[in-house]
Amino acid sequence: MGLRTPLHDVHVAAGARMVDFGGWDMPVNYGSQIEEHHAVRRDAGMFDVSHMCVVDLRGARVRDFLRRLLANDVAKLTQSGKALYSCMLRENGGVIDDLIVYYMDDQWYRMVVNAGTRDKDLEWLRAHAGGYEVSVEPRFDLAMIAVQGPSARQRAATLLEPAFAARALELGNFFGAAHDTWFVARTGYTGEDGWEIMLPADRAAAFWAQLREAGVQPCGLGARDTLRLEAGMNLYGSDMDETTSPLESGLGWTIAWDPQDRDFIGRGALAAQKASGVPRKLVGLILADRAVLRSHQKVVVPAVGEGEVTSGTFSPTLERSIGLARVPSQTTDRCEVEIRGRLLPATVVRPPFVRHGKIAVAP
Repeated sequence: MGLRTPLHDVHVAAGARMVDFGGWDMPVNYGSQIEEHHAVRRDAGMFDVSHMCVVDLRGARVRDFLRRLLANDVAKLTQSGKALYSCMLRENGGVIDDLIVYYMDDQWYRMVVNAGTRDKDLEWLRAHAGGYEVSVEPRFDLAMIAVQGPSARQRAATLLEPAFAARALELGNFFGAAHDTWFVARTGYTGEDGWEIMLPADRAAAFWAQLREAGVQPCGLGARDTLRLEAGMNLYGSDMDETTSPLESGLGWTIAWDPQDRDFIGRGALAAQKASGVPRKLVGLILADRAVLRSHQKVVVPAVGEGEVTSGTFSPTLERSIGLARVPSQTTDRCEVEIRGRLLPATVVRPPFVRHGKIAVAP
């Protein structure tokens, strides 16, 4: 038996197909995965993301601590509720995890880390927090529900306290707002507008039921994966991990090189890699054939070298097979993928494949 979120019994009662995901029992779908996918692209869907770990970091030097710990720079965050996306690195530049961090006030930041990396993330945070006198508090008392899609915020807002709903509807992208023990952030993992809502665990089941009554479609991990891949978003453990750097993973934009004197963990290794030339890059692939791209398939770039598919799926929006692949940096616009002993042609594109519900690439 795996770990269970506060919504586990709700999923089982709804007939969800449950699977192991990073040690958690999670719903992969409630029926048609493609219908769940389209619900998010066209209207509103919701996901139980309570398996992800909310961590509150507090202390007089918490800002200095995070400026050392993260490749992106929390000094950019000056407004309460503002967030940024970053990688947390080892000294060799390998990615421990990718995460979101919110600035709450000068002595309080809130971090959301991945489920499968929770334990090592907490160990890493605590190992480095002592020198800064920062407290590391995982919020196991909170659940998190992602409400995503073009109608998601409007449907969810009807269930919030009116003044808080009005405030939440005014949030810009990558901003959050708190109300008592609730926190609503305009973030997500689908490429659509929406909110990620952190709330007391004992309120999660009732709120999930209210969202369902408001016309928000329950969705599982299957649709979440096809949505995030269409949006060109990395999955930790597939598209990057401790053996790869952000520069090799399409995440160079998350590295804050300035100011030059900020010595974040992993900076030296990244600088050396950048100076010598990054040997590999992460690209998008669209398969010409009707086969399906899957992780670990070999990618062949004629006269250049070989790479590997890191994530692949059938795209319900493009109605084609798409994927992310780590390939030699000299790769241009064409390659081949080995599937069942055959080399099938694929087009190399720059993700995302889908933006705001519209196809964003030309096959």
